[in-house]
Amino acid sequence: MRDVGMIIFGVVFGFFIGVTFLDISSPKLKYVPSIDTYLGDKTSGRSIQKILNVNTVSKDNISTKGQEVDDPSKIFVSTNPRGAERLPPAIIASESDYYPRRLYGRPSERLSEDLTFKPKYLVAFTVGYNQKDNIDQAVRKVNFLPLSPHSTTYIFVSNGVVLQWYAKRFLHPDIVAPYDFIFIWDEDLGVENFDAEEYIKLVKKHKLEISQPGLDPNSKYFTWHMTMRQEDIEVHKFVEIMAPVFSREAWRCVWYLIQNDLVHGWGLDFALQKCVEPAYERIGVVDAQWIVHQGVPSLGNQGKEDDGKTRWKGVRERCKNEWIMFQDRIHIVKAFRGTSLLYYSFMVIIENVLKHIP
Repeated sequence: MRDVGMIIFGVVFGFFIGVTFLDISSPKLKYVPSIDTYLGDKTSGRSIQKILNVNTVSKDNISTKGQEVDDPSKIFVSTNPRGAERLPPAIIASESDYYPRRLYGRPSERLSEDLTFKPKYLVAFTVGYNQKDNIDQAVRKVNFLPLSPHSTTYIFVSNGVVLQWYAKRFLHPDIVAPYDFIFIWDEDLGVENFDAEEYIKLVKKHKLEISQPGLDPNSKYFTWHMTMRQEDIEVHKFVEIMAPVFSREAWRCVWYLIQNDLVHGWGLDFALQKCVEPAYERIGVVDAQWIVHQGVPSLGNQGKEDDGKTRWKGVRERCKNEWIMFQDRIHIVKAFRGTSLLYYSFMVIIENVLKHIP
């Protein structure tokens, strides 16, 4: 234990020494010519081109595919997306969507031509083969999912992978940017009493950025009883990761909060408040529209029998360990916020050291 204590002390001491040196070092100056320079150049006839080719020197040399862009004249705008520093801003398509386009005719964004409609809501399910009937009922019942011009439905076929894994990899904020709301739902939800259009109306009425339907008291399983539907009210406050609905702006933040290695997403519920402000007004359970959690076990058989433990216990242990790790990361970020980017490295080192403490 003494050796472990010395290791931790050395890591902490080295971290703060590194922070000190970073604060002392002076960054390179960044120069952006005033727009008056271009507006006043009336003789050359190239004012617009000069604006597009604004010369900047950034703090670090910008690299594209490992090749440094040392000549500032080759950089159009330093705020371009990473990798697009050489492109004129007007040609950059930084976002995409899931809208299908026809393969013939003239390309057009007009609804009557290339696009028959532009859905405003995106609904994503992760489902295994055994849940196909349940998902089919959900898609048929929730009236804006399959055929209405209001939404697009995506179903991720799972092979031992949970919803958060797919959401992190396929629902990037720049891909789902055209949608006003993103539904990211589990596969074991009963929607007999749920009206999606009415739900969206209530979400907009109460200005909720992160929401979920209330859970029917007759649901088979509750993770948090505070998500239970309360009668005679429209909304109350709390959201878990079972059936969340995010606004476009909230999802852009939450996506970055999802950790690549923490696949179950446990603990994310309590960090959602970091993505909206004020959280007590922008997060809520919509009680007037409710669903049933059927509690269908779909991940337990993905575990491994070890030391007399059943498969589902192995999965549950990982869930709990991920929750602890996520909490630790949040606490470390809070402790070192505003000091240096080195806290990421510090976090990883401390995490590895703690693994070796008996």
